[in-house]
Amino acid sequence: MTDQIKLDESWKTQLASEFNKDYMRNLKAFLQQQKQQGKTIFPRGKEYFQALNLTPLEQVKLVILGQDPYHGPGQAHGLCFSVKPGVPTPPSLKNIYKEMAQDLAIEQPSHGCLLPWAQQGVLLLNAVLTVEQHKAGSHQGRGWELFTDKIIEILNRSHDGLVFLLWGSYAQKKGAAIDRNRHLVLQSPHPSPLSAHRGFFGNGHFSKANHYLEQQGKKPVNWLLPQISEIDFDGAL
Repeated sequence: MTDQIKLDESWKTQLASEFNKDYMRNLKAFLQQQKQQGKTIFPRGKEYFQALNLTPLEQVKLVILGQDPYHGPGQAHGLCFSVKPGVPTPPSLKNIYKEMAQDLAIEQPSHGCLLPWAQQGVLLLNAVLTVEQHKAGSHQGRGWELFTDKIIEILNRSHDGLVFLLWGSYAQKKGAAIDRNRHLVLQSPHPSPLSAHRGFFGNGHFSKANHYLEQQGKKPVNWLLPQISEIDFDGAL
């Protein structure tokens, strides 16, 4: 089954056995059924594993956990919180930019494409990797959560000195098993407009993450996003 899946080799080696488990077979059947019924699923099939393909296992140094993909047309492309070029920046991402600008004294980006972060070792992982158009959370409980739990488990045991940014109760629950003795786990309320003022603003996560990475002898993340014309897409969209 894994022969048909376009997945970075470093991840495929670790995750191959998952694709042969019942939950993953059931998930595949569910997705095929949805498509046969004419339902529109986001992101595109080749982008389901985009976060893994853009950030190979050995390159991961920081993880941001999201919930599920954006469900509007043209938004999702496999990276949590990120949207394709030309798509308006969603409210939660606007708040992420506000905190980033305040924390690091840098300019807020004019677009919502986080591809340059992924290319620097920031794994932008949603807990659920697909969604039906206009139906938020429609693919929750179908098996993706087990798959992404496995990804977190792999990262937890195969790496040392990672940073995990867990924004909101959902991400915090999903990351509850991460070894705090081996990794830095930063938690705060979600950047959603409904909760950002309860402690997301002012959390200082971007500077704290970079300080920790430097302490671990790793290159800090350049959070300042370049203009769209300067991004190296190289087939990523």
